[in-house]
Amino acid sequence: MDRLKQSLLDAPIIEKDGYHYFVHPISDGVPMLEPELLREIVIRIIRKAELEDVDKIVTPAAMGIHISTAVSLMTDIPLVVIRKREYGLPGEVALSQQTGYSENEMYINDVDEGDRVLVLDDVLSTGGTLRAITDALEHIGADVADVVAVIKKAGPNELDDSGTDVKTLINVDVEDGDVVIVDEHGDG
Repeated sequence: MDRLKQSLLDAPIIEKDGYHYFVHPISDGVPMLEPELLREIVIRIIRKAELEDVDKIVTPAAMGIHISTAVSLMTDIPLVVIRKREYGLPGEVALSQQTGYSENEMYINDVDEGDRVLVLDDVLSTGGTLRAITDALEHIGADVADVVAVIKKAGPNELDDSGTDVKTLINVDVEDGDVVIVDEHGDG
């Protein structure tokens, strides 16, 4: 995890409506994502996640796509992207995503009752996105085998009392304009 840890320590911090936000290639696509960093993250996810009998990987657009695509390629598990655009396809399920800095409608296609899914995301911060996704998957009747976020920002989040455990690769906080590593091994 040396590359991920160092890349976070080097990440610039911006403030958006009072919310301190680190800018990182995994969560923002800038600065550029080096293949070695992505490879390190994917290997850690594969080692940490419960993958047995998983039918589909589910990830929100847009910043979960690159991570989940790489995991899909390495595991041969199909990928479902939760989109911000409604297509009106049969079985499409809408969910409301609320984060520390935005609110959006999102749409799930191609997840059916009884599907065993792995939910992957880039960052767990407020928990709004992952909570909306896990609630929608429960409504569909899918079996959530595991939930993994690459980076967790310290502090309370909407999943704390939900009964959903989220595995993370590294936990950080933002203090005095810098990223601070809280747990370099993450949760779970």
